[in-house]
Amino acid sequence: MGIRRLNHAVLYVRDVDRSITFYRDVLGFRPVTRMPGAAFLRAADSDNDHDLGLFQVGGHAPGQPEGGVGLYHLAWSVHTLPELAEFKRVLTEAGALVGASDHGVSKSLYAKDPDGVEFEVSWFVPRDRVTREMEESGAPRPLDIDAEIAHWGTELVGAL
Repeated sequence: MGIRRLNHAVLYVRDVDRSITFYRDVLGFRPVTRMPGAAFLRAADSDNDHDLGLFQVGGHAPGQPEGGVGLYHLAWSVHTLPELAEFKRVLTEAGALVGASDHGVSKSLYAKDPDGVEFEVSWFVPRDRVTREMEESGAPRPLDIDAEIAHWGTELVGAL
């Protein structure tokens, strides 16, 4: 069981349109999904679902001081679904697990470190197996890791 790599970062921002413009024009990110007050962007040479998430906040971001913006969470990916299941066990035992979601293209656990900093551990469906339906699945659903393992198997290595 091990972390494979950082998959994406999510930021709380003041103005999502301004941030999209900056990350697009300055760093070459491409918007891939847009919804009111939020956007997901992919780096120019990435095959990730997204590398950067932007969530617009009003007065202040949750967990940030008044007027503050900044990091919402970092997401790390693992190789296989059984590794994700093991992380669920370990995070639960540590009292750190705060949620689990099925995003269609990814299966995610959410946890907080001892200082309350949120992070995500995910397994991503290999790109060649992603369907249009998965990409357009809408709101996250509850994650059933056992059902996902039954569907995808124990050996399938997820997308980078």
